[in-house]
Amino acid sequence: MKTHRLARVAEAIREVASETILFELRDPRVKQVTVTRAEVSGDLQHAKIYVSIMGTEKEQQLSMHGLKHATGFLQSKIADRLQTRYTPHVTFVLDEGVKKSLEVARLIHEALAQSSQATESTEEEPQSTEPSDGSAAVEES
Repeated sequence: MKTHRLARVAEAIREVASETILFELRDPRVKQVTVTRAEVSGDLQHAKIYVSIMGTEKEQQLSMHGLKHATGFLQSKIADRLQTRYTPHVTFVLDEGVKKSLEVARLIHEALAQSSQATESTEEEPQSTEPSDGSAAVEES
């Protein structure tokens, strides 16, 4: 099958999934879910929908559980949109890419802040404590 058709079908599935999750899903377990991308197999029989879920690990697992229970509803919405012989079997995959990119950005920001503090502290140190008139400084005990 041609790759541009697979890309169009994957994009349609991503759109339907994100709209359905955002506006039509009434499950209270499904919160803060973003559909990042969709992948479709070459025979259009299977589709993986990658979702990013913000929150704690427990909230992520709860949202994934709610999404798995809503798979049939979502497949019916996809079947209404797609004009194909078979409706793809949908599976949800937790996408860690967004969370990892936020962590990398935070680490970069911290490293830049530490390097700027290090350069400021070296510039503020006094060069010499000896008097400029050439006489030796007397230490007091």
